[in-house]
Amino acid sequence: MRTSTTGQRLIADFEGCKLTAYKCPAGIWTIGIGHTTAAGVPAVKSGMRITQAEADDILARDLVRFENAVARVVEVPLNQNQFDALVSFTFNLGEGALASSTLLKKLNAGDYTGAADQFARWNKVGPKVLAGLTRRRAAEADLFRRPVTGASTVPATPVAPTTSRAPTGLLAALMGLFRRS
Repeated sequence: MRTSTTGQRLIADFEGCKLTAYKCPAGIWTIGIGHTTAAGVPAVKSGMRITQAEADDILARDLVRFENAVARVVEVPLNQNQFDALVSFTFNLGEGALASSTLLKKLNAGDYTGAADQFARWNKVGPKVLAGLTRRRAAEADLFRRPVTGASTVPATPVAPTTSRAPTGLLAALMGLFRRS
């Protein structure tokens, strides 16, 4: 599976796009649309700047990484909304968080409702609850619970990274919005 435009929009809305490196609330150097060194190249450093085209490329690579991470650990069929919600969760928290979570344990046991209820637990940096994370987890849980009309559930399978450099469709439109702001 690939992240849909709905999932891409969810990620972009919560991550925003910054072309100069900054420290996120967890103190991690971040650039572009939520890219950190933990997600892969490029390594993010203080003073680093990128172009919008580079931010688009990085996001495309990062999405493939997190799509594959979800596909590797989820053992039950997912609909597109469930997949998108899990990619957003993993994009924000990392592969290890999903892999070790009660959310995943419940999901792989077939407890989709219990899994959806677990998103809300991931709204803290250390002991501190962050309003932005609370909103993001609620949006992810809402998306996870939302049925997909006219679509069946399918296993999530890893995908190969694309070589395309230019985003298309809604992602391109979202990137255009970020360029204007």
